[in-house]
Amino acid sequence: MGELLKPDADYFKTVPTSPGVYIMKAAGGVVVYVGKAKNLRVRLRQYFRPGDDTRYFVSTGLLSRVLVEIETMLVENEKEALLLENHLIKKHRPRFNVKLRDDKQYLVLRIDPKARYPRVEVVRNIKDDDARYFGPYHSATSCRSTLRTLNRHFQLRTCTDHVLKTRNRVCLQYQIKRCPGPCVYPVSETAYSDQVDDVMMFLGGKNKALLGRLKERMLEKAAGEEFEAAAQLRDSMMAVDKSLARQNVVQEEFVDQDIFGLWRRADVVEVVVLFVRSGKLVGKRAFRQRDQEFSDAQVMESFVQQYYEMGTVIPNEVIVPERIDGNDVLAEWLSELRGKKVSILWPQRGKKVRLIELANKNAAASAMTRKGRDDDKIAGLEKLAKRLRLRKTPDRIECFDIAHIQGTDTVASMVVFREGEPDKALYRKFKVKTVQNDDFGAMHEVLTRRLKRALSGSEGWEFPDLLVIDGGKGQLSSALAAISDLGIELGSERGFDVVGLAKERDDSRGTSHPDRVFLRHAKDAIQLRANTAELFVLAQLRDEAHRFANTFHKQQRKKRSLRSVIDDIEGIGPTRRKALLRSFGSVKAISAASVNDLADVESMTQGAAEAVFNYFHRKQDSP
Repeated sequence: MGELLKPDADYFKTVPTSPGVYIMKAAGGVVVYVGKAKNLRVRLRQYFRPGDDTRYFVSTGLLSRVLVEIETMLVENEKEALLLENHLIKKHRPRFNVKLRDDKQYLVLRIDPKARYPRVEVVRNIKDDDARYFGPYHSATSCRSTLRTLNRHFQLRTCTDHVLKTRNRVCLQYQIKRCPGPCVYPVSETAYSDQVDDVMMFLGGKNKALLGRLKERMLEKAAGEEFEAAAQLRDSMMAVDKSLARQNVVQEEFVDQDIFGLWRRADVVEVVVLFVRSGKLVGKRAFRQRDQEFSDAQVMESFVQQYYEMGTVIPNEVIVPERIDGNDVLAEWLSELRGKKVSILWPQRGKKVRLIELANKNAAASAMTRKGRDDDKIAGLEKLAKRLRLRKTPDRIECFDIAHIQGTDTVASMVVFREGEPDKALYRKFKVKTVQNDDFGAMHEVLTRRLKRALSGSEGWEFPDLLVIDGGKGQLSSALAAISDLGIELGSERGFDVVGLAKERDDSRGTSHPDRVFLRHAKDAIQLRANTAELFVLAQLRDEAHRFANTFHKQQRKKRSLRSVIDDIEGIGPTRRKALLRSFGSVKAISAASVNDLADVESMTQGAAEAVFNYFHRKQDSP
């Protein structure tokens, strides 16, 4: 098996139309992708029709360059396809599938109510054994802290079943009154069962009901003069009350929920799961995934499948920030795993939308504080250099943009990124002096002025590693002409890379053209794929240059508008203009003032006041 697969119409006739799973293999039988489909023939045909599948490994032809075989496996329905897909992804870890790399099991607390003198134990795997599981806990510290609270205030045994059967002397836990000692002494199974119920209510988040239950028993013990037992119940109430105060109520509905949040920076994705139990936020878990050029919806669909396939606790509701394909099938599968109905929700309004916003904020915060952020930026710049065939990984990148309205007040912006981050101290703005309503001429002028400063050795004006021009071939040609006119050889030691960046657009036929990069020696533009590091870096540069240019342009228009109203009046210069505005506050108030009021302003004369008054009233009286 080594010849590349080139499917044609006859090949697709042999593919069944049933639901199933397809396994794509490279040379040597290496599995590179596993997918599921309701109709295998329709789904596989999409991979080989241009434009039908925009995922990077398909759209760039990477898959077609390695694919030698497609194996299909038929199943009865979509749910079986989902299960089989999960199993095969976990088994083969295919190159092109979304991978949940942090696949360790979470800690949960387990109680088996049917056991003799049940105990609370820490486990990682949830089994179908009729025991009760509580969690998950996002860290061993939080899990064991909860366990210590239980041992201190609810006094269940901590020893194993084997020790329970074989011990003939009580242990230290009994001595410090954290265990009733059922291994040696006869302990009322009814009273012990009440303690077990208390623990399950505490872990299940039913704290208000538990407080009422403990208070009732405390009063009974006090009335029977069992003051030591009453004091113990009082201490338990205080522990429950303290725990209740620490929990953040995010929902008034008493349901268990997992809320997924998503943050993306190019192909780096951070997914956070918030654990809400009985309406209270009790913990979270964060995952970092790199090289994820899939869409947000595809990432979320694969993540949810793999996350619950690991065996974590499944809540009543799973709330996601993106619409998941096959939502009903996935919900049915989760319901079977849990033994109760599970709903997968994609809220569009109301309280649950705020939960999604909270999860997204947590995902962003987690990404910002996680180690390795700088590594992600460097990796993005390295991918940019590789994709655009740059001389080296760029440290200093500059982007230029031109702004004007119908040729008036033409300005330009220069923004600078260092190591993938904006360096605003190096931003510069230019007033275009030699041309109007000519973007190409304006770009030539601005770059000439900027590069002359680099040639003169001016501080802060050193040559960039990469120069990005906002625009297509025309703007890039103007930039290259300016560079050539100054005698700068791009291939020399002090040379740098220059590219033009054209924004995504739709042509007259309605065909969408994605963001494209024009290189100086290449005939055809490079199309940038969505959700890639290189697109993120360049788009961030372009948007910042556009914002900076537009802000400066608005300032210039505002100044020109003010000058055209007051500075055109004979005898009114900058000093009198400032005095008038300081005194009256606005041009409108100046135009409504009398000659005497105008003359009373500092630096104004009677003649200047009459000139201002006549200017505005002549304009108002003119037809």
